[in-house]
Amino acid sequence: MHSRFTVLPVLLMLILGSCATRQPGDPLKPGYNVFSKQQDVELGRQAAGEIRQQVDVVDDPQLQQYIRELGARLAKQPEAEDYPYEFTLINEGSINAFALPGGPIFIHSGLVEAADNEGQLVGVLAHEISHVVLRHGTSQASKAQMIQLPAILAGAVMGQQSVWSQAGQIGLGLGLNALIMKYSRNAEKQADALGARIMAGAGYDPVGMAEFFQKLESQGGSRPPILLSSHPSPGNRVKLVREEMAAMPPADYGYSSGKFARMKTEVAQLPEPKPPVQQQTVAAANGLAPTRAPSGFQTVSAGSFSVEQPQGWQAYGGAGASVVTIAPRNGLVRTQQGGVALGYGVVMSEFRPRFGASLQNSTFELIDELQEMDPSLRMSAAPRAVTVSGAQGLVTQLVARSPYGGTERQVVLTASRPQGVFYMVFVAPERGFEQLQPTFQRMLSSLRFR
Repeated sequence: MHSRFTVLPVLLMLILGSCATRQPGDPLKPGYNVFSKQQDVELGRQAAGEIRQQVDVVDDPQLQQYIRELGARLAKQPEAEDYPYEFTLINEGSINAFALPGGPIFIHSGLVEAADNEGQLVGVLAHEISHVVLRHGTSQASKAQMIQLPAILAGAVMGQQSVWSQAGQIGLGLGLNALIMKYSRNAEKQADALGARIMAGAGYDPVGMAEFFQKLESQGGSRPPILLSSHPSPGNRVKLVREEMAAMPPADYGYSSGKFARMKTEVAQLPEPKPPVQQQTVAAANGLAPTRAPSGFQTVSAGSFSVEQPQGWQAYGGAGASVVTIAPRNGLVRTQQGGVALGYGVVMSEFRPRFGASLQNSTFELIDELQEMDPSLRMSAAPRAVTVSGAQGLVTQLVARSPYGGTERQVVLTASRPQGVFYMVFVAPERGFEQLQPTFQRMLSSLRFR
């Protein structure tokens, strides 16, 4: 197994331990990260370009200038550091905002409409700036020990010389969704604390940030705003922010641009958003998975295992990668959110369970992690025992939404290994799975551990 897996759990324990013991007023620093700050900037720049091609950017210079002015005031604070921030308002009625590594920040028009005052809007911007400063996007991707289905292999599509492809080559499976996926509660607590400091320096009352998040939580009901799904509550936010404020020097919180009410009225008069651009492969556009079996196979080696790869399919990851995906090019689907979903193919990696003392418990823990990334995923049959390459294994049937529409079937093989659990996920649309099953069976039978 790659040496990174031996060191990473120890690093994570140290990181999580330091988060748990932080007191209000203590310094906030980025956590473990395999990317440099400059790579954060490059990743964010490329990702922002992808997003702007697919969303309805507000075509109103006054509104865009207002958002930029608010963001620039916050970005001038020392705690925001020197990232090349960009603030873009999207014509989208949902309540959401997200930051990409290195500085690009996108705000949905629905969030402006939901805010009661400028302080609440600024609070979300300060919170997102804090995610950039603390490098939560790439830190989270760096700590990932498994591929994020369905945010996979953007590097395979973005070009071989970019940081995207470097991310794919080292096995991070880094797509746009991986950069803006659900943050941990510790990350949210850090972003609240740093955001409070940035707001105070800019003259805004930091409590506005906490009150806005808690307002959304109280109104969310069974279908909370998108913002809450990616920014889970770390607890009583008002209490946490007030404790942070108590550790800060006294400040005047009376600033306001005086433009909020007028800008909110302008947002309410925006035209209906244009439908998002769905960029797909040819196979996705036709909504069809392949029905012909491959003409041959060749052996590929990666990490601690080897497997036979169908001719015409590509292996993404490389010999030293911690995650390897084998799929035809048209098995990768560009999603509305700018990520890349696996329409059909195979994902292989190793998973170090935190709690599982048995293979079955470890398998359930792995499936729980996958379900957190894709809530549509559910188990359709209980695990059954198999033997693979001389190791004890389990095969578990799952179903989920397919990027082609309809449902897809996922068959998850898990096998006990000295370093943890090896897993192999076979993915295909339900209507095409039977045609691909002989291919998957051949790959499973060819699997060898080293």
